[in-house]
Amino acid sequence: MAQLDNDNPANDEFPEYDAALGERLAGLDDTEAEQRTTALRAGLEDYELDDEDLALLEAGQIGEDGTYFLPALPVLAIVGRPNVGKSQLVNRILGRREAVVQDTPGVTRDRVSYKAEWNDKRFTLVDTGGWEPDAKGINASVAAQAEVAIDLADAVLFVVDVTVGITATDEHVVKMLRGTDRPVIVVANKSDDDRRDLDAYELWNLGLGEPHPVSALHGRGVADLLDLIVKTLPDTSAVAKQEVGGPRRVAILGRPNVGKSSLLNKAAGEERVVVNELSGTTRDPVDEQVELGGRVWRFVDTAGIRKRVHLQQGADFYASLRTTAALEKAEVAVVVLDVTEPISVQDLRIIDLVLESGRALVLAYNKWDLLDDDRRRYLEREIEQDLAHVAWAPRVNISARTGRHLEKLVPALETALDSWDTRIPTGKVNAFIAELVQEHPHPVRGGKQPRILFGTQASSQPPTFVLFTTGFLDPQYRRFITRRLREVWGFAGTPINVNMRVRERRKR
Repeated sequence: MAQLDNDNPANDEFPEYDAALGERLAGLDDTEAEQRTTALRAGLEDYELDDEDLALLEAGQIGEDGTYFLPALPVLAIVGRPNVGKSQLVNRILGRREAVVQDTPGVTRDRVSYKAEWNDKRFTLVDTGGWEPDAKGINASVAAQAEVAIDLADAVLFVVDVTVGITATDEHVVKMLRGTDRPVIVVANKSDDDRRDLDAYELWNLGLGEPHPVSALHGRGVADLLDLIVKTLPDTSAVAKQEVGGPRRVAILGRPNVGKSSLLNKAAGEERVVVNELSGTTRDPVDEQVELGGRVWRFVDTAGIRKRVHLQQGADFYASLRTTAALEKAEVAVVVLDVTEPISVQDLRIIDLVLESGRALVLAYNKWDLLDDDRRRYLEREIEQDLAHVAWAPRVNISARTGRHLEKLVPALETALDSWDTRIPTGKVNAFIAELVQEHPHPVRGGKQPRILFGTQASSQPPTFVLFTTGFLDPQYRRFITRRLREVWGFAGTPINVNMRVRERRKR
């Protein structure tokens, strides 16, 4: 089965589209189209079809998902000074490696939310960066995010490294926690054996109640801790927003320092993510429910994707893996490009990553307020030369820092998602194919001319078409078909897949 991912028309030998085909298809009677499709479908009985072919031909259409509201899940925030094992404890509670973990202090920077469950009770787990007093620069932003997490939680896990004992920083955290009315559970992490359990009793001196010895690394004591957590948390959060089911998921991608986190903060209307001139600030995908343009969206800010040579070690490597995973969970990707710098190989690789994933695509040209006339001319030339293969993607010129033209992002997202969801009736597809082949039949190759027997849209998200043929179609002919599909039905903002199933006649 062949697949087409690139519909760049360069070097195709087929003529450009004339509007007559689109007009004829628009005026085609549905009954006539169905009759023609039934006749073509009957003709397939003469060919060898397997069970997968038959299932494909009988596939029904997919309905649209609605938005619905769910009770607000209780929120548990995990706080503590840097490198006490907070993210490792998060992974242990989740039962999977989700949060980025490294021996270096300060790997986690944003407050990152995860959905967790224990004994049939679901709750939101919020991992935070290490809290430090008198922090400066990016560390001050990280500490501020931890303080916000406490205010937006129903209960708090205060994690202390039992191998080090109580430090001056821990005592500062205690002062901060005493200023809140949230219940606090003291966790004595790195209690790998009974001797360390005895050391944990020192933490009574914090004045926050009984310490609970655990080993996030080995899982020791975590089940008992979870039993206590579910007893402490309320059934419904007193502070969290109502959970919204069904909002469209938007991944924000780009290379480091192009303004992804600034875009999320401006869309959310709050400092949700740490923003700093230091590139690579974001490491964990940050998931945030945002109301924009009268609709609820779920935006995911991701780590900047670096050049391959920098992905060999450390937190950046794992952050990149999580960025890819976040893209797989998303429906549309907003690729942020810095207009003050030339379009780079990294930018093109990120766009290719979106195309390979089959997600809808919107291009956001950020820092537009900093663009001068000279750079604008070069930029238009770069777009024409380097991004011709995604000319179908909606383009938005924005300034994430000031919020300029941010409102234009919503129509672009809606256009891309509508195209991504589009499903063309089988009758229309076959009428399109018949008209196309009649005007421009496939070239004869090696004395043979492959025919298209039947066409159907196998699925949406992204639109995927399957053509039953008597032989392989040339790549340029498949590109020609894809280009015509766009010209007739639009498909702005979504990749299109055109697959082939070569079938032979039944032996009599």
